Amino acid sequence: MKTAPSPVPICVRVNDAARMIGVGRTKLYELIAAGEVETVKLGKATRITTASLHDLIRRQRGAG
Repeated sequence: MKTAPSPVPICVRVNDAARMIGVGRTKLYELIAAGEVETVKLGKATRITTASLHDLIRRQRGAG
């Protein structure tokens, strides 16, 4: 019996988001404060949208 592939997450925890783009938590929080990365509050939890991480990297690649 085949198992279904895991769905791609649309949001991740702060630590996971920082690891995904290769920065520390402090730098990620700076990016959030600057409006470069989108967050979502789910109750008390803060999550980072993976779409905003992809957008950030696209913008950075175009700026060089």
